[in-house]
Amino acid sequence: MEFQDVVRRRRMVRRFTDEPVPSETVDRLLRNAVRAPSAGFTQGWSFLVLTSEEERERFWSATTPEGSERDMSAWLAGMRTAPVLIVALTSQAAYVGRYAEPDKGWTDRDEARWPVPYWHVDAGMAALLMLQTAVDEDLGACFFGIDAGRLSAFRDAFGVPEEWAPTGVIAVGHPVAGGAKGSPARRQRKAMADIVHRGRW
Repeated sequence: MEFQDVVRRRRMVRRFTDEPVPSETVDRLLRNAVRAPSAGFTQGWSFLVLTSEEERERFWSATTPEGSERDMSAWLAGMRTAPVLIVALTSQAAYVGRYAEPDKGWTDRDEARWPVPYWHVDAGMAALLMLQTAVDEDLGACFFGIDAGRLSAFRDAFGVPEEWAPTGVIAVGHPVAGGAKGSPARRQRKAMADIVHRGRW
């Protein structure tokens, strides 16, 4: 598929068929993910891959919030059909440690030196490469976060060390034709003239 077609066709898919995703396709998603940019080539990311029914059920049981103000039942019903879940995690300690090395020299390890948390930026870029690879494989995918109140339950369910924080989850599968509509069905894409500032604001 041409790159411009991948970019144009990429969208969040929220409902999937029961057709499995081949393991070699999952491996390609991961191989492409680690080609993402990484500050200082830290590569402070890890990926928790959940493909069995038991693993996915354990994920949803651990991460589904109770008593949410917003009715998430329709969203959950669709997302739970994804045959593959990949949790993108990152280590702040890895980045702070990398930038304390001689070629970087921030030996005080002060977090205030970081204008933004690049550990999450890098994991987000890796996630985008997985989303694009899914399109190139004629699959659908959706990136979503784990509720802050459910992080401990998620860690406990999968033995995730405290050092590793989830940036988000990539759900992957074969999209259902005409599946669940998201925010783009309710909102217009902003005009380039409203978001691009050339030379000055």
